[in-house]
Amino acid sequence: MEFKKTQLKNGLTFVGEINSSAQSAAVGFFVRSGARDETDRINGVSHFLEHMVFKGTNSLSALEVNEIFDRLGAKYNAFTSEENTVYYAAVLPEYFSDAVDLWTRLMRPALREEDFDIEKNVILEEIAMYKDLPQFEVMDQCRLLHFGEHPCARSVLGTSESITALTAWQMREYFARRYAPNNLVVACCGNFDFDQTCRLLEDKCGRWEPIEADRPIDYFRGTLQSQRQSKSGLTCEHICLMSPSVSMQDPRRYAASLLGMIVGGDSGSRFFWALVDPAIADTAVMQCEAMDGVGAMITYLRCPSADRERVFEIVQDIFNQLHEKGVAQQELTAAKNKVLSAITIKSEQPMGRLVNLGFNWVYLKEYHSVADDVQAVKAVTVDQINELIKDFSFSEFTRYCIGPE
Repeated sequence: MEFKKTQLKNGLTFVGEINSSAQSAAVGFFVRSGARDETDRINGVSHFLEHMVFKGTNSLSALEVNEIFDRLGAKYNAFTSEENTVYYAAVLPEYFSDAVDLWTRLMRPALREEDFDIEKNVILEEIAMYKDLPQFEVMDQCRLLHFGEHPCARSVLGTSESITALTAWQMREYFARRYAPNNLVVACCGNFDFDQTCRLLEDKCGRWEPIEADRPIDYFRGTLQSQRQSKSGLTCEHICLMSPSVSMQDPRRYAASLLGMIVGGDSGSRFFWALVDPAIADTAVMQCEAMDGVGAMITYLRCPSADRERVFEIVQDIFNQLHEKGVAQQELTAAKNKVLSAITIKSEQPMGRLVNLGFNWVYLKEYHSVADDVQAVKAVTVDQINELIKDFSFSEFTRYCIGPE
């Protein structure tokens, strides 16, 4: 593996992890723009814009975009989160430059009015679909309750009201502010020519004008409030808990990730043995979501509505035991092995390395090899985990429930 980086004069950053023995290559355009960069008035525009990019440019129709990707045999897609919008493709090495070239063109989309009007209906249908899935709705509502007035409270999809009122002009204005070259990182992994790709990016993106595109980064512990929503037609209780945790910039994020695995991994965790294995709840998971300057431990539980209070008591007992006794070395070892397996297996393909490479540069301006990540996980100690438990109390959480009337 060889790591290289460069930056164009307009601020666009290009990072690459070259592996000449790989059988494929992957490219990603990481836009530091998501729901937290919006306002309530235009909530959902980042995700809507992600859809619109695939509608083509002034010289490419949506059909032609799809035809080019198909001709390249590309595995391609995009996703939007609270903080980032990522566009990616994985191809055979001989088609890599073509894939990069196509993405550079799509990063300056047409945003045609007629496409906007059609796609708006697609987005509204997507919002309606997720409202019919309480496991997703409860997470959205808990985030809103937990973060309150903090920008991370906003839904990635937006609301039916904000999307209905959104105009193509507002989207173009948002695009001009957030898709600036100095707010973009291009990451590439696998078997590709770094210098050739650098020349391509300079040719295609070098004339893009930089614009100030910063975001406020404030730490927030959460509102620690509790609400329940009744909904007809449900038989199960859907529960989301959010408690404060570390940010992406905090080196303790490895310890926080392992702690989430110990408490709420999908197998062998404390939640699993106390709730899922005895069939008190059919789902009980926890994970650490480290973000820009802020973080949260997120728990999702699903159980029969009649067992709701019993589940709360068990969860609270697990949290109390953590604060009183901490975690054991055996638990940490098992969690490490699971995380290390996931890191190494995922990293065996360039596409699996791409998001890690890109996000490390977006958030930290650092390169972390697979070996670096492995060593960081191995270095976490029981004492570090237990100190983290003291610093971030699990017993202080925001709770949102959706269940039967």
